[in-house]
Amino acid sequence: MNDIKQLVRRPLFFERNRVYRIYKGGKTYKALFGDGFDDGTDNMFPEEWIASRVKAINPRYFGKRDGVSVIKGTDYFFDDLLNDYGAELLGGRKYDCLVKFLDSAIRLPFQVHPTKEFSKRHFKSEYGKTEAWLVVAVRPGAKLYFGFKDKITEEQLSVLEERSETEKDIMGGLLQGVEAKPGDIWLIKAGLIHAIGAGCTIVEVQEPTDFTIQPERWCGDYHISYEEEYIGLKKEVALGAINYDIYGAAAREFAKVTPETVIDTPEYKKEVLISYKDTPCFAENRHTVKDGGEFVMNYAPCVYICTAGEAVIKGENYEREISRGSYFFLPYAAENRFRICGRKYAELIECLPSRQ
Repeated sequence: MNDIKQLVRRPLFFERNRVYRIYKGGKTYKALFGDGFDDGTDNMFPEEWIASRVKAINPRYFGKRDGVSVIKGTDYFFDDLLNDYGAELLGGRKYDCLVKFLDSAIRLPFQVHPTKEFSKRHFKSEYGKTEAWLVVAVRPGAKLYFGFKDKITEEQLSVLEERSETEKDIMGGLLQGVEAKPGDIWLIKAGLIHAIGAGCTIVEVQEPTDFTIQPERWCGDYHISYEEEYIGLKKEVALGAINYDIYGAAAREFAKVTPETVIDTPEYKKEVLISYKDTPCFAENRHTVKDGGEFVMNYAPCVYICTAGEAVIKGENYEREISRGSYFFLPYAAENRFRICGRKYAELIECLPSRQ
């Protein structure tokens, strides 16, 4: 117990947390994480959920709480730890975002996520699923899809969904694609129809739910059931979650975000990728340190992911090396008490909860 009490006051690391989905991917994780956990193949576990308190919604399950992270070296689930040590971990603040790695070998289903208002009405949840994508790697030909190419009605979409039973890719043809490029950041607000194409490795920050409406009968060779398409809702209710007024070039512009550099020195650079002006649901920063540069981790709770290079976390009587693929949760009790020290070069993504 004394070890746990000390643990919750320091950067908190986790066991690897691959999550089952209905699409294949994950090949890039062997190089990304480099910890021997991954075999370098595409499979049905294409997502790594990071510091997660969220249980996945899946057609089948493989453990006690698929999707929920486990504290490294223990059998302690993160949601239990948050309940048992809320003062140290949260300090009265919310930790209400979900962070993931996604790697796609095929196009994901054409999909939409609900707004907070829709979720409250139909799922009794205070959260929808606005999300942000940071592209970290791509395979040849990788694309992302935002919005319908042309104006479409709910009735027309309903008919096309029926046709997708025998015309497997008819839904993908409705969407407009853009080239996926490393470093690009996109904000997909709830209600915007979208899809991740084949060959994308992405860091996703989102509201803490797994609510996904996917009105398409196939994902590759996987047949999507009615329950999986509409997650328990009637079809006409689920299709009402889509914003039909955003399409064409306007949809792409609606999703595009331009990072803002707020600190830029030879040793340290900080960029705001997603701000609370963009969405109140979460925020995201990128920190780059090189040639001995450093920065203090000055807000918690939050999540950090090392996406490139090597660095050291330092604090009083504490030092831990991290490298590409490392991720951790910074507890409230650790705020302003630890810093990231770069060596030659390191890049870290900071994922913050909702505006408090």
